[in-house]
Formats: sequence, structure tokens, C-alpha cells
Amino acid sequence: AMGRRGGGRRRPVAWAGVAALAGGLLAACGGESGPPVVTWYTNPDAGGQERIAQACTEAAEGAYVIETAGLPREASSQRDQLARRLAARDDSIDLMSLDPPFIPEFANAGFLAPMPPEVAERVSEGVVEGALQGASWEGELVTVPFWANTQLLWYRTSVAEEAGVDPSAGPVTWDQLIEAAEATGTWLGVQGTRAESLTVWITALVAGAGGQIIEDPEAPADEVRIALDTDAGREAARIISEIGRRGLGGPGLPTADENATFSIFQGDRGSFMVNWPFVWPAMQSAVEAGQLDGAVLDDVGWAMYPATVEGQDARPPYGGINLAVGAFSDHVDLAYAAAECIVDPANQAEYFISDGNPPSSTAAYDDPAVQEAFPMADLIRESLEQAAPRPQTPYYNEVSGGLQQTWHPPSSVDPDRTPRRAGDFITAVLRGEQLL
Repeated sequence: AMGRRGGGRRRPVAWAGVAALAGGLLAACGGESGPPVVTWYTNPDAGGQERIAQACTEAAEGAYVIETAGLPREASSQRDQLARRLAARDDSIDLMSLDPPFIPEFANAGFLAPMPPEVAERVSEGVVEGALQGASWEGELVTVPFWANTQLLWYRTSVAEEAGVDPSAGPVTWDQLIEAAEATGTWLGVQGTRAESLTVWITALVAGAGGQIIEDPEAPADEVRIALDTDAGREAARIISEIGRRGLGGPGLPTADENATFSIFQGDRGSFMVNWPFVWPAMQSAVEAGQLDGAVLDDVGWAMYPATVEGQDARPPYGGINLAVGAFSDHVDLAYAAAECIVDPANQAEYFISDGNPPSSTAAYDDPAVQEAFPMADLIRESLEQAAPRPQTPYYNEVSGGLQQTWHPPSSVDPDRTPRRAGDFITAVLRGEQLL
């Protein structure tokens, strides 16, 4: 999903399109006492999913009740728990909030209930392109896009002016940011820790140079071709190497995650940072609590993610959460009805305001309350249209883990060697010749 949650609280808007299901479905469940229960396994947030579940339960008018069950905080732990239970054909998993990188693995394993064509048509209407790509596998929509995340370029306007860089005037490149940070003696906010955030950075850089990490994502493990030893892979490695070797990410770069770079950005040596939209409500809350000088917030600007290659569109990171229906659920139809309610654009708009998680629905960004709470809302929507998902493969854990081992620490990355070494290592892991 990537990014921290934040924001205030508003009650979600209910969707009332499920009442027609009530009669037939309740009759079919006549032996049960009370409406059927749809269990929704949710990732941690600020309480917004629970509030949407309550609103959609009310809107169902007795057709079903949505009950939420919490998943672990770390995305990898969420994946492990769900995968173990689905491998055991657990029928209690009706609906789950699923991180996009794990969708191909779950779909390939037969863990996801087929989506009815009429549902797929409805839930893909008016959805940002990045979310549609991330919700699909083998050319079909297999999960319902819920909220979508992307990174922006955040910058201190005072530093940008000193460096003679104006991100608001048009796309800037990573090379421009490197030169600006060096000229002003400031640090770039990038995530160099050996974690999922490093895979996010590598993916965006490679995609921004017109490349991809995997050429044939649907191939068997022993036939997957890693496409990093290319001009795009070497350009991505060059950028990471320069930031690491020149010390432009600060002394803590090898362990810097999103929160660490956020702290650097707000400090005396902050300049430019790539990060998720959570930073905006977080800074506002810090100012209100007296933990951050309001002058820092006033000095903040935002722009499109940096371009890897001058003249080529950036491919910002894509994250978020999709809704998946468990293949072994006893309530597949109800789970899809609940998912349609949950992702109603009005609910997505409310969820953005309450929890800081951007909508996958393009219409939700036009909500006046969204525009007021997030003045960069239109930019987030534009970024999501350009966003590139992380490698879509059933073997994502092996690919991501291999990247993190071979591209870390950033100062050790060698444009001439690292892409080839990463490809060889990941290929060996997929063939069972090496262990992560």
C-alpha cells in the first residue's frame, strides 16, 4: 500500500444499490439466524474502513452485515497471513484489502473468486489508469480498485529558488535535483532502506527510462526474464549511485524509509523529497499541535514525480489497496455487492479526507471537500494516470527481495554491474539455485 495514514474524521456516504439482493439471498439463507455476515479483512488505517463497513451494512437493508477483521501492519505479514489461510481453503475470508503487488500471486494460485463481467464493467468505470493496471492480471480485472496511492515531488520553495529550479513550471529531472541539492548543501528525501520502499524507487526509475523489470511476467518461474541489464536499468542505477556516493541522501540513507525522509525534509537541510500524500495532513497536524513551525509548511510546494530521462514522462510509483473476494467464500455474490458499495466514489472521497488515502475514482477528486483538504488533489489524480505498478508477477516476493539485496546500500550501486548482478541473482532464486 505504501505511505502512512493521517487526517481527520468524517462519516462515509452509504451506497444503497444492494436492496434488490435482499429477498432472494435471505431466502436462500433461511436456515441462518439474521443476515449473512461478510467478513472483510482490512489493513490498518485510521478507522475509515470500519466506518465504511458500517455505512454499507446500513445501506444493505438486511441483505448482509459487513464485519471487519484486522490484518498485521506490515504488507508482507498481511500477505503471509492471507496466503496461508487461503491455501487451506479458508471460507471465512469473504473480502480482503489486498496490496497490489500480491494480486498476481493470489490470482495465479486460484485464491480469488472470478469477478462477474457486469461487476468488472461497473467498478472499472472512471478509474485512474494506474489502479486499473494494478488491479488486473492476465488482461482481466481480478480485484476491485479501492484507493490508489502515488508519490509526488515535495520541495522547499526557498531551496528551489536558491538553486534556480522551478518544479511548478514543468517536470524536473533527477539530475536537476542532484545538482540542486549539491549546490545548496541540502539532502534529498529518498528511501534507501532495504525494504519495499527501495523496490518502489527502483521500479519508478526504470519505468521512467522506458524500461521494465520483468519482460514476461506470466511465464513460469524458471522462464521469467529479468530485463534490468538495459539502458533503462543502468540509468536507474546511475541515479541511485550518484545520490548514494555523493552523500546527497544524508548519512542515514541506507536505513531511510518514508518517515525518516519526511523528518529530513522538515529539517534545516531539507530540500526535495519523493513521498506519498500522507505528508500533507501530517504536516498540518504537526503545525496545529505546535510540533512544527508554520513557516515550514508555508515553504512547501509539490509537483509531478521527477523524470528519469529529460523529455520523457515520469512514471511515478503506484500503491494503494484493492478489494479481493476470496475464492472459497460462501458469500461471493454478497462480497462483490459489498465491494461495490465500499468503492462508491462518495465513500472514496470521504475516506481520502478522513484517512488520507487517495481515491482510485477520478470523480472523487472533484468533491469540493477533497479539493479543500488536498490542494494538490488534481496533481495526485494526474500522477495516478501516469503511475507504473511494481513488477506484476506471481513471484513478486522473490523479485522484490532480490532487488533489495543487490541494490543496497545505494552507495554500493554500480551502473555497469548492479543491473546485471540483480538479474542473475533473481533468476537463480527463481530457478531454485540460490536462496534470498
